[in-house]
Amino acid sequence: MKRFPVVFVVASILFFLSASLSISVAAEEAAVYIAYVECPEGVKLEAFSIRTLAAVLGSEERAKDAVIHHYTHAARGFAAKLTAQQVEELRKQPGVLLVLPDIIYHLHRTDVHV
Repeated sequence: MKRFPVVFVVASILFFLSASLSISVAAEEAAVYIAYVECPEGVKLEAFSIRTLAAVLGSEERAKDAVIHHYTHAARGFAAKLTAQQVEELRKQPGVLLVLPDIIYHLHRTDVHV
């Protein structure tokens, strides 16, 4: 029986390890989520949002980098780029009412008459 060269065995192991690492990295890929919050009276929404997100991300600098937009009119909250694990932690923070993925809907019309 022929024996496989050591280089082939090592290359195969490295290939399977890299494939499993890329799967775990993809699972931790960040997406945009919208967090609806109840800001305490007298506290600015942006400051509250950054502090709340900093509790999850570890620093105010990382929170500022993650925030995409602050919502202040129809709803109060913010949009941020987060991983699924960060979303779960954010949902546990005081003042966070709801965290949903930011989904873009495209309208499709077939009856265009001018």
